[in-house]
Amino acid sequence: MAYAKHFPSSYAAIPDPAGLAASIKRWGVELGFQQVGIADTELSEAERHLLDWLQAGFHGEMGYMERHGMKRSRPAELKPGTIRIISARMDYLPENRKAMAAHLDHPLAAYISRYALGRDYHKLLRARLKKLAERIEAATGGFGYRVFTDSAPVLEKALAAKAGLGWIGKHSNLISRNAGSWFFLGEIYTDLPLAPDQPAKNNCGQCSACLDACPTRAIVAPYRVDARRCIAYLTIELRGRIPVEFRAAIGNRIYGCDDCQIVCPWNRFAQLTREQDFLPRHGLNTAQLVELFAWDEKTFLEKTEGSAIRRIGYESWSRNIAVALGNAKTCPAVIAALRTREKNSSELLREHVLWALEQHRS
Repeated sequence: MAYAKHFPSSYAAIPDPAGLAASIKRWGVELGFQQVGIADTELSEAERHLLDWLQAGFHGEMGYMERHGMKRSRPAELKPGTIRIISARMDYLPENRKAMAAHLDHPLAAYISRYALGRDYHKLLRARLKKLAERIEAATGGFGYRVFTDSAPVLEKALAAKAGLGWIGKHSNLISRNAGSWFFLGEIYTDLPLAPDQPAKNNCGQCSACLDACPTRAIVAPYRVDARRCIAYLTIELRGRIPVEFRAAIGNRIYGCDDCQIVCPWNRFAQLTREQDFLPRHGLNTAQLVELFAWDEKTFLEKTEGSAIRRIGYESWSRNIAVALGNAKTCPAVIAALRTREKNSSELLREHVLWALEQHRS
């Protein structure tokens, strides 16, 4: 879903593009974004990177990454008339790195990527971007636009980098010199001839912390991620069986993975979120594996209402927890939990439960 207003056939030049761009940035901050920037639509370098990545097969089963041709890297093909992109970021970090690391190290805890602990960010960011577009409309007398929040074939990180919001790090996430990488991105495609910002300088230098920390070695080279090895892909995008070779490395991560962000030195500057909707719900930031594995499908749907977690479905959720239980500390509670799903489960889940039980027999 995307908010949109049809682009007019022609648009009169605005008298002060730089002044309007400055006002848009100020309005964005007033609406709860931490930073707003302006980018042009030239993405040829990002397009080459995307094509190389797809040709290598690194997208795995994410067929949607190649279904839309070059619309990702050519904004005017996605929305004709686009000449600028307004890119905005909103911080979501709910707790400090010490708390996250402690939870990852807990032998019976369930780790959920911190972006998914609160309400689904898509609706919140779309609504704020729509309000920003309405303020621009009030100032300009009308303009063409379309709002996106991870809702269409958009190279949001490449656009945000062009808009000066940060640089794409070696782990492929966007990094801000002043705010780290714990933030969401959203865009407004527009026909307004706004003054574009300068891209940020890459400040990764010789650091290899993210490459060294990746549990499955998914960052196969600086700025090159093989999604098929990534825990976020394995626990969220993949619907079938998780390859055995990666199960032990998954540890207690049952939805996504934050390791590369936790170790990034630039995240010492990250700020905790001010958005109540991004704070943890239902105690998921401290939940235990045995507790979550006991949920039936009805409970899963109730506890994940309005959450990004719900989209993976109950079977994948249970599959992920079964793998984590196989990696957990051996104890009666873990064995008993796995035994409850040993027989009366789908073939997919049963295979992962039997694998988990075998780990404890070993």
